[in-house]
Amino acid sequence: MISVQLGAALSVGLVESVGPGGAAWMRLMAGAGMFIAFFRPRLSSVRRQDLPGLIGLGVATGLTSIALLAAIERIPLGSAIAIQFLGPLTVAAVRAHSKRAIAWPLLALMGVVLVTQPWQNTIDFAGVVFAAFAGLGWGIYIVLTQHVGGRFDGIRGLSFTIPIAAITAAAFGIPQAAGSITLPGIAAALGLAALVPVIPCALDLIVLRRMKPTAFGTLMALEPAIALVLGLLILNQVPKTMQLIGILIVVVAAVGAQGEGESHLAA
Repeated sequence: MISVQLGAALSVGLVESVGPGGAAWMRLMAGAGMFIAFFRPRLSSVRRQDLPGLIGLGVATGLTSIALLAAIERIPLGSAIAIQFLGPLTVAAVRAHSKRAIAWPLLALMGVVLVTQPWQNTIDFAGVVFAAFAGLGWGIYIVLTQHVGGRFDGIRGLSFTIPIAAITAAAFGIPQAAGSITLPGIAAALGLAALVPVIPCALDLIVLRRMKPTAFGTLMALEPAIALVLGLLILNQVPKTMQLIGILIVVVAAVGAQGEGESHLAA
């Protein structure tokens, strides 16, 4: 969780240089190089029935990366993550197979309304849309990561999906970054790639092989709070009282959804 949010916060400088698409593409290219160098993927190990999951996860990872960086270019990091968190919360509610579980995403949505405060006419709605799209991508990512993790040993599947993510991001990233790529920017992308996607994607794949998407989708309950703190410390984004309350509500909803999932499993 810390790695993801730290990577997002530290990517702001790169986003300013090459745009959100360019920053996502450079990070994913660096990450793809690392996975290929360490794991040397063999195409012969991929079955035809594996392709939809691998391609889907790669595309979801690439588009989610771009959408999140486009969001934090426009709105505070804590707000973007609170909105994005609606994705995994919805996954948790759907997988719980309980009408009562729908209450938690709705509660989180109330928190998001307090975070964005649309009545103030100061929120960047494009940023909100990008964050919501990133949330959709995150929900898909959770489901497909478990599928891919169950097929490939260890984290070898990432040596296929991260290059696909990089290719996906290239369609948006190359036009944005063209003419703006510098050696310091490349060095920054290499460092940021370790924070996102290498470390979190590898850990996600390992964890999701051992637990249900319902549990994983809400285990990350502290993500919005961590994003808020890092946004304050690194980006000097000072939240208002109402936004603090909204993020707290999102965290409470996440914890509640986790309990709902556990109750369903116990039953």
